[in-house]
Amino acid sequence: MMRAVFFTLVLALTVWTPAWAQGYMARVLHHPVPGGLAVVRLGEGVATPSAVFENRPVMVLQDTDQQWIALVGLDLKTSAGTHQISATSEDNVRTVSFEVVARTYPSQHIRLKNKKHVNPDPEQIKRYEREYKEQIDAYASFRASGPSNIVLDRPVDGGRLSSRFGLRRFFNGEERNAHSGLDFAVPSGTPVKAPADGVVTIVADYFFNGKTVFVDHGQGLVTMYCHLSASEVKRGQTVSRGQVIARVGATGRATGPHLHWNVSMNGNRIDPAIFINAYQP
Repeated sequence: MMRAVFFTLVLALTVWTPAWAQGYMARVLHHPVPGGLAVVRLGEGVATPSAVFENRPVMVLQDTDQQWIALVGLDLKTSAGTHQISATSEDNVRTVSFEVVARTYPSQHIRLKNKKHVNPDPEQIKRYEREYKEQIDAYASFRASGPSNIVLDRPVDGGRLSSRFGLRRFFNGEERNAHSGLDFAVPSGTPVKAPADGVVTIVADYFFNGKTVFVDHGQGLVTMYCHLSASEVKRGQTVSRGQVIARVGATGRATGPHLHWNVSMNGNRIDPAIFINAYQP
């Protein structure tokens, strides 16, 4: 009975703790919208808890206020309302609820000269399906260690943010998948740097993405860099924060030189702007 009362109190604190009393990561990273990141407080304790959302493990870190927090990546199709994670600590399993707030993203219309990047032929579709599976497998990775830092560095120096995350995209008037990353308008050849320590899991040349690099930072945090002119790393290589891993280009489905940067948490693509203090509600 006392244990049940204790967990009820913990859940109440998780829900009602004011923003000013929360730790640094909770204050900076908590944007619980479709395509955003929910920071869910799990309470204090000596042992590191674990957490699961939609049958996938999620990152758990200790914030600056000594609270354990779960960092839950939310897919763009996540519905507004109450959602739950399952948290386990010292053999105790409990359900912790959090709220997702609705958000509407704007549209973007793009004209492409290469019509096959709008409507691929059957062989190109088969190629895309193979490449897509490889990427999904890489996004699903969950290494227990890491990350070195969760507030990330910008992957390129300078450059405006030319296309933001979540845009409903129309190519030559036909709607396609929403924009799953953040675009930096920088010249071809600009160095691309790792925003945190990690392990390179993909170095490839894809039909839509062009030359591409994936870096696994640990605990389900995976970043992708595409439309590159060249890569500077190999698959399986360990990279350090700030290390040059590639060069900006315009390969694949691109209208000009830029870096397309994806951030994935627990298998879901989420707004990279959250991690570089550039989020816009």
